[in-house]
Amino acid sequence: MGIRVSPGAIACFKGDWGFQSGDQVRIFVRYSGGGEDAFTFGIMKDSPHYPGVTAEEDGISFFMEQSDIWYLEGRDLVIDGNGEDISISRV
Repeated sequence: MGIRVSPGAIACFKGDWGFQSGDQVRIFVRYSGGGEDAFTFGIMKDSPHYPGVTAEEDGISFFMEQSDIWYLEGRDLVIDGNGEDISISRV
């Protein structure tokens, strides 16, 4: 269980979203409604309190709090970028 961040995602975070080296990015679980999977991921700039999983890529720290890692179900979190879009998946 870990976090993997693609070069495309880093380019998007820095170029399109304005993140810089030294920033901390929290990936969190949020309720998205009904359907097959009622939860999704959210992204926000934040400082970790009880990090459950962390990674650093190109000077940006990514983390999920311990209270959110249940949603990974033992899988890795993959953050990818395509243009201005960020996709987050469990693999």
